[in-house]
Amino acid sequence: MLKPSDKWNWYYSDSEGYLMLDLGEEMVFRTNLSRNLLVDCAFSENHFTVDDASDYQTYKERISCLEMSEPRRVELALYCVAAKRFHKPVQPKSWFFDYQGGDVAPEEGDMVSLVNGYNQGYFIVLEVGDNASLCALVDLQAFVLNGSKSLEFGQVIKVMHDRMANANHLFVSEPMALVG
Repeated sequence: MLKPSDKWNWYYSDSEGYLMLDLGEEMVFRTNLSRNLLVDCAFSENHFTVDDASDYQTYKERISCLEMSEPRRVELALYCVAAKRFHKPVQPKSWFFDYQGGDVAPEEGDMVSLVNGYNQGYFIVLEVGDNASLCALVDLQAFVLNGSKSLEFGQVIKVMHDRMANANHLFVSEPMALVG
């Protein structure tokens, strides 16, 4: 398992065209954030902070029940940390999703369900706003937004809360009693 370190560094790679995370020992992680999605401070070197490490642990715990390999969970958690810290502020794109009418007041790390005429998908909440939140797709399969656009694993979108349904209950591991 990958343990966060204060020796890790974020940087933008012109050759890759993406934000990168130098993990040391000749290991580098490429995020899914290209130049046009990044805030200005992402173009200078940034240390992996205590807040980044805390967010990483939060996301890792919240996604631990997802049916995917450990490397995919680490990848998703790092995508989430990068998006929370370096993604440009964006307007909600709620028109891609059906109104669900619930009175959802998500918190960071919550799992939510979003639906449209093409599919249903699960997302983790990264940043909570008053009426909308930034969310990342946790499904390994792409989420179709319309006939020509889709979100891939780990990509983010901002969505109004009235489009969300709480899905935390689907991702909680139940304690199991072993009887001998």
